[in-house]
Amino acid sequence: MQVMQAAFDPVYGEAWNHSQTRSMLAMPLTHTIVAEILPRPPEAQPGEPIGFSMSRRIGDEEELLLIAVIPEWRQFGAGSSLLTQVIENAKDAGVGRIFLEMRSNNPASHLYHKFGFTQVGLRKNYYKGADSKLYDALTLALTL
Repeated sequence: MQVMQAAFDPVYGEAWNHSQTRSMLAMPLTHTIVAEILPRPPEAQPGEPIGFSMSRRIGDEEELLLIAVIPEWRQFGAGSSLLTQVIENAKDAGVGRIFLEMRSNNPASHLYHKFGFTQVGLRKNYYKGADSKLYDALTLALTL
């Protein structure tokens, strides 16, 4: 939850609360991957979490629910590593397409486009920010 709160700007209200997160994790075929700082020898203990992804599989489709990386660790490859692993896991499970939905002005859009996601849908004025400003939702898909 600390990563969740740090990763999402409160202006947009996108961070999930503890109850929402627990409910999603309890659903069948929901997967979470955690990105950690690599521990340095001789510690040999898990490192500090710096990001995570959460997805769920339904039939031969995967929905990427969240990718979160704390701001000070962005631009170091954590988001790309998480997305790569989501895609590889989906391929290994025989998934044909991965979908995600995001706010239209989300700076992570460059990451998804770099991986080959394309826009397949639009919901006008779907998200409402803390300032009551409305934002479109984009649905993106990647065919595997």
